[in-house]
This record gives sequence, C-alpha cells and structure tokens, in this order.
Amino acid sequence: MDLIDDFEAARPRLLALAHRILGSFEDAEDVVQTAWLRTQSMDRTRIDNPGGWFTTVVGRLCVDHVRSRERRGEVPLLSDAIPDERLAAEEELLRREDVSRALLVLLGRLTTTQRVAYVMHDLFRIPFDEIADVLDTTTTNAKKLASRARRRLEAVEPTFAEEAARTSGHWQIVDAFLAAARGGDIDTLVALMAPDVVRAADPGLLPEGGAVEVIGNRAVAEETRFFTTRIRASIPMHVNGALAAVIAPGGHPLAAITFGFEYDKITRLEIARLKPTDEVSARRPGTAPEMMG
Repeated sequence: MDLIDDFEAARPRLLALAHRILGSFEDAEDVVQTAWLRTQSMDRTRIDNPGGWFTTVVGRLCVDHVRSRERRGEVPLLSDAIPDERLAAEEELLRREDVSRALLVLLGRLTTTQRVAYVMHDLFRIPFDEIADVLDTTTTNAKKLASRARRRLEAVEPTFAEEAARTSGHWQIVDAFLAAARGGDIDTLVALMAPDVVRAADPGLLPEGGAVEVIGNRAVAEETRFFTTRIRASIPMHVNGALAAVIAPGGHPLAAITFGFEYDKITRLEIARLKPTDEVSARRPGTAPEMMG
C-alpha cells in the first residue's frame, strides 16, 4: 500500500478529527483536501508512521485555519447566517456519525489550543507528544491544555449542583416538552404547561409578523408547529443557571429556550439569542458532553 492509499484509508477519521476541531464540515473538508495535496508530493520512504503524520498535518492545518480566521476578526457564525444547504449537510453529518450537538456547542467555548488538545486526546486518543508537535509546545503543556478544557466542559454554575436533585423532575419535563414538540403532540404540550403560560421571544428569531409574546398553553402548543425544524435541532443544556434547550442546527448555536416552572408545570418560556458571554454547560453535573446527543 502506498502513501496515497494510506491516506484514503485514514480520510474518514481525519475528516471527523478536523470537524470536531473546526466545528464546520465544509472547513474540515477543505483542510483534509489540503493535507491530501501535500501527501501526493511526499516520499513514502521518508515517513515511518503514515497515520501519525496525517494526523499531525491535519491538526496543524486546523490550527492555522482557526488562527487565520481569528486574525481576520471572524467570529463563529450563528446558524441563521449559514446557508440552508450547508446546514442541511451538517445536520446529516451529525445524524450519520452520531456527533453530539451539545459537545459541539461546548467545544465552541474553548480556546483554540484547548479545543485541539481536548479533541485530539480525549475524543481521538492521540498521544500528548503528537499533540505537542501539532501545537508547537511541550508535552506537559499539551496535557495542561486538555485538562483545562476538560474542566471548562464539566463546569456548572455553583447553584446548579446544589439544586440538581430539586430540579431533576424539571429536566424530565423539558425532555417531555421537546419530545412532544418534535412529534407534534399538542395535547401533551398543553398538559405540560400552566394554563396561563407565557412565551416571550426575541423578535429577530420570529417569522415576519410573529408575536413577541404568546399567552396560554393551547396557543403556545399550537405555535410549536411552526418551529419544528429548530426544535429538532435543540438539546437540553444549562444556560446562565437556568434549565434550557439550546437550538444549534448543525452544532452551530443560534438561541436558547429557557424554562420557568411552578411545581410541575411550565409557566414561562423565553427564546433569546445566545451570546458569547452566556455560561453554557452540560445539563447536569457529571454528564459527559460527548454522551449527550
């Protein structure tokens, strides 16, 4: 088997690695294609470990891509700024490869070096000495970067851990609400909400002419029919200390639906755009983000 054959065999894994680092399948394809072009000019006899060499090249290209984006002052796109056909392709990728939507949202909150170290080591089991080579740092520092990333991904608001037991039933209600909304089960939605429930939303997230505020469980339940696509792209998480569903088509965050409760009924839903300063974490302490679909 020559180097080109080795690369083709490794391509799916390299694409998966680049996608987790870059958060974009389109960018991942560009990086892997660039690595492919470099491979074509290489002499197989000069490479002892083709798999490791491919990983290092793709990792470095990912770092260069992100840093170039940062130098241009670009920020990660909200999902409504990404073409529909690209989002559709990325949604298909998430389903096909069982990629965690929550994990992609959380990875976007890390620094570039933290994200690279975490993805390469914790998700792809790449040794720290190879990660250090990609990041042009020491093995010790690569370990520290992965550890910091892990702590950030596992962090929760202090009050959340204390109230986890009390709110566990509320998480079940959020799960039931999303499941019913995805399936168009209006009667279940009505039963989950208080009769005078209020839905408030950022006008920019509504279709033209959409009401900023809707009152009443039947009215709110009926309205979910117009947002099925976004609801299907949502994942229960924790936003600024509140129970929420983060809407992230293709893993690109757009907004969060936060829930208010009185006993076992939803009394308020607020839909607002996610901001870089928002604290987003896994839905419950100790939940590994890569296990959340």
